[in-house]
Amino acid sequence: MMLTTTVAQSLQRAARALAAHSGSPQLDAEVLLCTVLGVARSALIVRGTEPLDDHARQAYDDLIERRADGVPVAYLTGIREFWSLPLKVTPAVLVPRPETELLVELALGLLPPGEARSVLDLGTGSGAIALAIASERARARVSGVDLSPQALSIARENSCALGLEVDWRLGYWFEAVPSERYDVIVANPPYVATGDPALESLASEPALALSSGPTGFEALEAIIDAAPHHLESGGWLLLEHGRDQHPRVARMLERRGFGAIASHHDFSDRPRVTAGTYSVCHKERS
Repeated sequence: MMLTTTVAQSLQRAARALAAHSGSPQLDAEVLLCTVLGVARSALIVRGTEPLDDHARQAYDDLIERRADGVPVAYLTGIREFWSLPLKVTPAVLVPRPETELLVELALGLLPPGEARSVLDLGTGSGAIALAIASERARARVSGVDLSPQALSIARENSCALGLEVDWRLGYWFEAVPSERYDVIVANPPYVATGDPALESLASEPALALSSGPTGFEALEAIIDAAPHHLESGGWLLLEHGRDQHPRVARMLERRGFGAIASHHDFSDRPRVTAGTYSVCHKERS
């Protein structure tokens, strides 16, 4: 016979179990218990002395065990908030990171409100970036591209749920938009080298969205090389990358003829996005 445990006791036990597996064990424990009970986090305090029934306790224990095995909280709850938008996420898509909101912020700065500009989001995944931009710029023509049919299915579901219109395309980078040009192109491509030990902690997420080759620059280089053929004159390319990759990304942009190149820091003060503008009068540099 199982001993009766309260909500508060279950939270304490779960947080201890996750202490060695998460950077935010208490938060993870609370979010997962809210998922089981179907309540807001604020309700956990009020219900702290209430007992958990056997069904809820077993469901909670299963979630905590999976979290300890490295499964992201977003996959366990099925929801991730990004730019204040609730997004459905599954193991078919990368979990949207808070630092990627910098990419959205910079893109919005290049898209004057009320103007009908065009935006392309490469490797859209759950649609987080494209949908965030669409939510802020009603007149913008936003497109999202992904190589994974499963990812695009999730993006479409999010688009419908939020009532936001995005043109979803299936294909490898610009192959999905062969003859189209845009005012702003944004991308959070796979940029982790295949041998990077960091991939071990990301094993639950789609490898296709994390790494594209042994250097980590393969996808970045492919996008930079082709982007001039898909930008309007004076258009911008914004690329998310790893914290140590900005010097090489900037050099690649410069060699391809981009100007006004600058790297921007995320909330942790790490260089996270490098941007450049391209004009038809620019000459490609050797």
